[in-house]
Amino acid sequence: MERANVNDCEFDYEGDEPEGYRAGLYRPGPGLGAKETGMSVYELPPGQSICPYHYEYAEEEWLVALGDGVVLRTPEGEEELAAGDVAFFPTGPGGAHKVTNGGEQTVRVLMFSAVRWPAATVYPDSDKIGVFTDPDRTDNLIARRSSGVDYFDGESDGG
Repeated sequence: MERANVNDCEFDYEGDEPEGYRAGLYRPGPGLGAKETGMSVYELPPGQSICPYHYEYAEEEWLVALGDGVVLRTPEGEEELAAGDVAFFPTGPGGAHKVTNGGEQTVRVLMFSAVRWPAATVYPDSDKIGVFTDPDRTDNLIARRSSGVDYFDGESDGG
């Protein structure tokens, strides 16, 4: 049996995230052979968030707070989670969320979901939508929703 330990892992800090989004990431799934489900363990220094406020259209998501001080923003507002708290985010606007470390110490959270391609993610605060076509991100697009064009824009006159 293949296994990994979330208490004894190496976190990847990419280094190009802006202040407020500097989180370490560990994804055990690929090394264990997972293809249809994904799990990410994030290490959040104080004041840092996993990603901007968003919701998904292709996959439900789950969050497990592995420590105290995690602040969860949802459409209902913000609340602080305790170690062991579990939250579920359905697809669509009702599942919007942002995860931030509001505490004084570094904290870890676990996120998991199905893995589906293509996927669409909406970022309501910045009026963006992301379309993600495959795990290699070779044909992805992030654009402002307000810059949309008509369905037939740029098409020829039929035939």
